[in-house]
Amino acid sequence: MKIQFFKYQGTGNDFVILNNMSNQITDLSTEQINFLCDRKFGIGADGLMLLSKKEGYDFEMIYYNADGNESSMCGNGGRCLVKFAYHQGINKSEYHFIAIDGEHEAEIDMDGTVSLKMKDVDEVEEYGHHAVLNTGSPHYVKFSSNVKTKDVFTEGKEIRYSKEYAEKGINVNFVETIDDGTIYVRTYERGVENETLSCGTGVTAAALVSAHNENGFNEVKVKTPGGNLSVEFDKIDDTHFKNIWLCGPAEFVYSGEIDI
Repeated sequence: MKIQFFKYQGTGNDFVILNNMSNQITDLSTEQINFLCDRKFGIGADGLMLLSKKEGYDFEMIYYNADGNESSMCGNGGRCLVKFAYHQGINKSEYHFIAIDGEHEAEIDMDGTVSLKMKDVDEVEEYGHHAVLNTGSPHYVKFSSNVKTKDVFTEGKEIRYSKEYAEKGINVNFVETIDDGTIYVRTYERGVENETLSCGTGVTAAALVSAHNENGFNEVKVKTPGGNLSVEFDKIDDTHFKNIWLCGPAEFVYSGEIDI
């Protein structure tokens, strides 16, 4: 079977996207999704998304990790899917879509920047040297020095497969503070089981625990190996955050056909 695919990336976090607005794609297997995301034998991507029709929404986002399993929310994926929807003729000033973690809003700025509203966060577990929170996906956030030279694959994998997290998995973020309003983040992602150049929900998690204002409005600029993002949010207190927006580029790379 031949399918048409589209490749998008957001700060180096790349995705295969399929247009499923007519709901014709109903039976992609785990093996097929894993093949499409394989960088040696398939197209190559950190994940695969379906742009699907959903009554009451502009579209539904269905997301799979590169291992072929349906996953929790992907922030950069959501931003790329909004840009894809725009390129497919769903032209809106504001988007309203549904994903596995609930409803989302999004906007595309004049310069092409996509801003995605993330879920509210009402729990942050602090453990001294790290924090754990869910921003649509579960994240382990650890502050460190010399993050650019850190062995993220080895250290991230060790935490992800530790006794506490092995069964359900967790994404592991290493964060270095550059200044009061800027951080540098590298992420080991479950499902990809490797470091990705950027992780939207991870960037969001790192920004929340790096809030420079005690409460009220915060904007944190985030540098990643794949590029720059920003996170804007209202901090209510140390464990409650609302009106969270993940902002950054989302770009079309190429399209084609492939046999599966």
